Amino acid sequence: MPTFLNSELSRLKGIGPQRATLLAERGFHTLADLLDYLPFRYEDRIRFTPIAEIVPGQFFTVQAEVTSAATIKFARDRKRMFLMKVRDSSGILSVRFFFGAYLEGRLKPGMRLVLHGEVRMDPFRTARREMVNPEYEILSNSTEAEDADFDSTEVGRIVPVYEAMGGIKSRLLRRMIYGILRDAANEIPETLPEEIRKRYALPSRREALMYVHFPPANESLELLNSFRSPAHVRMIFEEFFFFQLGIAARRKEERAQAGIPLQVRDDKIRSAIKRILPFKPTAAQKRVLAEIAGNLEGPSPMNRLLEGDVGSGKTIVAFEAAVIAIENGCQVAIMAPTEILAVQHFLSARRIFAPVGYRVEMLVSGMKRAEKLAALERIHSGEAQFITGTHALIEEAVEFKRLGLVIVDEQHRFGVLQRKRLMEKGASPHVLVMTATPIPRTLALTVYGDLDISVIDEMPPGRTPVSTRWLDEAQLPGAWESIRREIAAGRQAYILYPVIEESKQELKAATAEFERLSRDVFPKLKVGLLHGRLPSEEKESVMERFRRRELHILVATTVIEVGVDVPNATIMLIEHADRFGLAQLHQLRGRIGRGSEKSVCVLVAPKNITGDARERIETMVATTNGFEIAEHDLKLRGPGEFFGTRQHGDLSFHVAHPLRDHKLLELARTEAFAIAQNPERAEELRKLTAQLGAAWQKRYQLAAVG
Repeated sequence: MPTFLNSELSRLKGIGPQRATLLAERGFHTLADLLDYLPFRYEDRIRFTPIAEIVPGQFFTVQAEVTSAATIKFARDRKRMFLMKVRDSSGILSVRFFFGAYLEGRLKPGMRLVLHGEVRMDPFRTARREMVNPEYEILSNSTEAEDADFDSTEVGRIVPVYEAMGGIKSRLLRRMIYGILRDAANEIPETLPEEIRKRYALPSRREALMYVHFPPANESLELLNSFRSPAHVRMIFEEFFFFQLGIAARRKEERAQAGIPLQVRDDKIRSAIKRILPFKPTAAQKRVLAEIAGNLEGPSPMNRLLEGDVGSGKTIVAFEAAVIAIENGCQVAIMAPTEILAVQHFLSARRIFAPVGYRVEMLVSGMKRAEKLAALERIHSGEAQFITGTHALIEEAVEFKRLGLVIVDEQHRFGVLQRKRLMEKGASPHVLVMTATPIPRTLALTVYGDLDISVIDEMPPGRTPVSTRWLDEAQLPGAWESIRREIAAGRQAYILYPVIEESKQELKAATAEFERLSRDVFPKLKVGLLHGRLPSEEKESVMERFRRRELHILVATTVIEVGVDVPNATIMLIEHADRFGLAQLHQLRGRIGRGSEKSVCVLVAPKNITGDARERIETMVATTNGFEIAEHDLKLRGPGEFFGTRQHGDLSFHVAHPLRDHKLLELARTEAFAIAQNPERAEELRKLTAQLGAAWQKRYQLAAVG
């Protein structure tokens, strides 16, 4: 790579040690790295819309000066709103930010801004237009002379808008990238094979980067913002290509390993599986078990993803696979993301495996030292046959006698490296990854491309769909009455809050509401409290009391999101539902409707919410289909946020989006696998990966390839 582009970012004007550290934490170390941070939106700053010409119901970009700014607090519902007035030569516009108290002192009179957002009629003043929750950029502050002038990247062109990184705003990113392109455009190397570029008529990397960062003034804004310009297509294809190259190489490496072939077609195994089944399996469960069994008897280790909606019966299929491994003299380990889920698996395994006498063990961080040492010894000796646990399973002290099957539950909560560390506890064990987050096929190829995929697309009989209602806080008394009726009928209830203790966010907290509900709302009922900060023994005790119906109501946080199975609980109320993610709401709702009785989920949120929050609530009310909800969630959050993988880079694509760009994903995957899996192209694979910097090799999971 050319010397200049390989220079450290600290050489750029405006990048001191603190900002360089911030960029490094996000994987940006060199000038070349920063060039790959692409705009997420474009604004036409050649022609701003005069305020006098904007009309309600549409999105506009305006350039204006702040004339007034203030925070307003509404005591009744504890909201804080930030209101501004801005003006240009044609008129004045009101601007409203819901929950905008953080803007106080940041946006002040005299500042010149670019604002982009939807314009509506003010609901309280019908004759007044207002822009609601716009994106904004500070162009200048009249009180600071050094900010008084624009440069050529700010106005008079189609302007790229970058997602800010901490204290590094879009404006500074724009200026830095402009400088890099100005000084080093001719040094940008090509990364894609020439034959692939010609096959799909893709522009060179240099042309594409110049174009996506600073497109010509005559380019279609619609084409740019839909990421469909030839330059965007090139960059999307490149991201997919190298990511899939890493997946293909890893898949090839894993399948070259010798596995533990297990005997599957055995009368003793069939008998054991029949004895543990609590109900007749569905056709989907039978199909998936056959797919798993086919892998287990093969010469290479199984690497399979098992996905299915909340309550579809994934766990019993995993336990059937465990029977096959244990009957072949192997140990089975199942790793869960929370202690509550690990305990749930432990209790379920003891109950389900009781007829066949398997020895079930649990290993979690909260165990007492003596208990933990005893458990470690039973695991090491092989006495423990089925081991449930949390991250504690991948600690150095854990040694298995013969680990034959690894099960990872709620895989999206773990990283690839955590899964690998558990696998390394055995000699190429079989791996079954489970998730209750339904994944569209194109995204599964991206996230779990090294795994075979099985889908349970059928719910067990007897499940009643959960109905979902949206209430505001004024309707809570009616909701409390509904809970009383359910409890009078012998049922139980969950009441959920987003935080454990009161905070500056002005959200109701589980601890305070537990006290209030116990004292004022349900004084004659038994109410329990469950949250993540409770000691392990107390969490287990509270959950067990709820299972045994000793508690009528469980007040909790999202700690119950996965692994809690109480069929008698038929009503759930979630306060501040607009503050929860869509997939999270769906997982929480999955804690009810697990029996034959009709169940209701009540979402409490203001009726005047807008944007993504409103769409999340409306989606929950409209459907219980996990695949539909997953698709909505992906559109709202993007794949990196959806899987919680942004923190370690697995899916932090800069421009590619697996759902939107699924056709390009398929093409890139085909080309990448053709190279990685062809022994005659091994040298080509080595050269392709070598040309990438260390940060990019890590990002595309190519560090061990070539």
